[in-house]
Amino acid sequence: MKMSNKVYDVLKFIAQIVLPALATFYVTIAGLWNLPYPKEISGTIMAIDTLLGACLMISSANYNKDGE
Repeated sequence: MKMSNKVYDVLKFIAQIVLPALATFYVTIAGLWNLPYPKEISGTIMAIDTLLGACLMISSANYNKDGE
């Protein structure tokens, strides 16, 4: 199944900007406001980000392979 360029671009933006920013934000705010589980929550966000990045890399490689 191929994804459209728009979907790819949105997911790439989420992986490169939104999720790392969200993890950093939560770690910072959790430290200031004594919120629960800062390592666990930020670690989970980054694990999701890593998985998304890997999926996007595979999609990009398949797209480039089909284009040759």
